Amino acid sequence: MVDYSKWKNIEISDDEDDTHPNIDTPSLFRWRHQARVERMAEFDHEKEELKKKQQSCKARQMDVKERIAKKEGDESALKKELEKIESEGKELERQESDLIKKEKKAPWNVDTISKPGFEKTVINKKAPRKSDEDLTEEEREQRMKQFVKENEKLCKQYGMMRKYDDSKRFLQEHLDLVCEETANYLVIWSINLEMEEKHELMAHVAHQCICMQYILELAKQLDVDPRACVSSFFSKIQQCVPEYREQFESEIEGFKGRIRKRAEEKIKEAMAQAEEEEKQARMGPGGLDPADVFETLPKALQDCFESRDVELLQKSIAAMPVEEAKYHMKRCVDSGLWVPNAADAALATDEPEDKGEDADAPAEKATEQKKSDASKEEPIYTGVSTEDVD
Repeated sequence: MVDYSKWKNIEISDDEDDTHPNIDTPSLFRWRHQARVERMAEFDHEKEELKKKQQSCKARQMDVKERIAKKEGDESALKKELEKIESEGKELERQESDLIKKEKKAPWNVDTISKPGFEKTVINKKAPRKSDEDLTEEEREQRMKQFVKENEKLCKQYGMMRKYDDSKRFLQEHLDLVCEETANYLVIWSINLEMEEKHELMAHVAHQCICMQYILELAKQLDVDPRACVSSFFSKIQQCVPEYREQFESEIEGFKGRIRKRAEEKIKEAMAQAEEEEKQARMGPGGLDPADVFETLPKALQDCFESRDVELLQKSIAAMPVEEAKYHMKRCVDSGLWVPNAADAALATDEPEDKGEDADAPAEKATEQKKSDASKEEPIYTGVSTEDVD
């Protein structure tokens, strides 16, 4: 059976059953409470004093025993002192037993019925925003590459979403995407789409990119982790005032304009690079471009090269002044338009050669082959790097 008797003897300072109409009840309650607190303090002081006496007694007892063992001083006197200390220790043990009994018999009160279960309060705080200021450019680039490698598929799924609720739910399920790397990836993807002339898809990805940038900006203003701002942003954008919506749409239009401008610049850069590579591929053994050299030749020599008439070429050269003929022929050789001893070179490399041609022949076929190879290179669009991020 459960013993409920301990609950019958509880001391309550504000028990009104014992008060009299002529007695000031609040004063009585205060006096009772003060008297109980003083009794408890006196009892705690008594226990503390007893504990100190027991510690002192044990210390003296150990000291005397050590002196007897080392035979320091009068042994009989030391033994008498030890007996006295032991007798004192027994008396202290009896007092301790009495205090324990007294404490058990003492009535319960509000301070002894229960003990606090927790002695500290923990307040949840939003995690502070992570700072990337300490990272070097190499570390940023490496982290971006690793992020794209691990999350490219998820970033594209987010970029294709069209409803705010779907975007909110998706980001809350994939909180690792709420970061600067996702915004950078969407910027690069938008530029690529514009370069591929997928304008409508670019506009949609740009919208998702601005949403991510607004989340990051909100986290920066509040100085919290961006992941804590996902719900706040989507709630705000869905229930915003017209002025906020107008600002949001204006930001999207401005962003799309910057994307179109950057895409045009990238296309021009890619075309210029392709032209330069094609020009380098056409360069002759002397480092001259055959197309540029051909345009500077006299009309008679141009006709010879176009008709591939070696005999006519020899006659045209013979009819020209010696210095002028040397100048033009040297440029033709340096650009690869004219290959001296072409037949001998062909035999040395075991390549079939048309026996009907002269030993010195124009290099039109070689030039056309180089142009054909250049046309088979990669297209103008070569992709976009992280340097395109504004």
